[in-house]
Amino acid sequence: MSSCVKPKEQTEANPIVLLHGFDSTCLEWRYTLPLLEEAGLETWAVDILGWGFSDLERLPSCDVASKRDHLYQLWCTYIKRPMVLVGPSLGSAVAIDFSVNYPEAVDRLVLIDACVYAEGTGSLATLPKALAYAGVYLLKSIPLRLYATSLTFNGLPLSTCIDWTHIGRLHCLLPWWEDITVNFMISGGYNVIDQIQHVKQKALIIWGEDDQIIDYKFAVRLHSELPNAILRLIPKCGHIPHVEKPDAVSRLIVEFVHSDQSQKAKSDSVSTISVPVWLMILVQADS
Repeated sequence: MSSCVKPKEQTEANPIVLLHGFDSTCLEWRYTLPLLEEAGLETWAVDILGWGFSDLERLPSCDVASKRDHLYQLWCTYIKRPMVLVGPSLGSAVAIDFSVNYPEAVDRLVLIDACVYAEGTGSLATLPKALAYAGVYLLKSIPLRLYATSLTFNGLPLSTCIDWTHIGRLHCLLPWWEDITVNFMISGGYNVIDQIQHVKQKALIIWGEDDQIIDYKFAVRLHSELPNAILRLIPKCGHIPHVEKPDAVSRLIVEFVHSDQSQKAKSDSVSTISVPVWLMILVQADS
């Protein structure tokens, strides 16, 4: 059984399909999804295989190929139309991998504070299983999750930080979470660096100005390497804008979806970035 948030109603227009980041859930979209629906967009929020709240009692493989196939089967069964695929953080790697392998299923891409230049799980893939399980046990601990939440968001009050930490680790309490997480870790994870240039769809890159997790230079690099992309910066915002600034994110997505109508409304809270060629060259050389 696959967990997802289904739209209130399905339309003939291409739907929005929201993914989430590493070891997270569709609850990331608790603030932004309602705004997208209010704007009249058919919106799905999908838990990526191995994360979220899907029933994984049979412990299926949760490597990259399995995650890709799971999303494709869900698309074939329920969605059946080219979609605007939205991926935040590592979800951007999931979205790029999927769009390159199944271009007929993706109309456009939205990549939010994209984690797409990591070379998989690196040395973690070669850890002995005992050490891998120890690391996974630490990963779900409240102190580590609380620290990660404080880094992810910009100036979050302690009470809100604690609340969002509990929401962010809910899926870790499922009985199969440790086994599935270790399975993904030793599988090697996502490495989509060579796939970026093969993305054919138009893409919107959204980036939080104060992202403390992924440096802004990677936003510039991604913008320069994607064949057809635009870049938008959200001021005073951290690594997960769709939780921290849902109004700005929903507005950008709606404008992007309707961009063929030449609607270029701008908000005081969202700025457009024009990247000079010389800066792109410096960023590429530096990275």
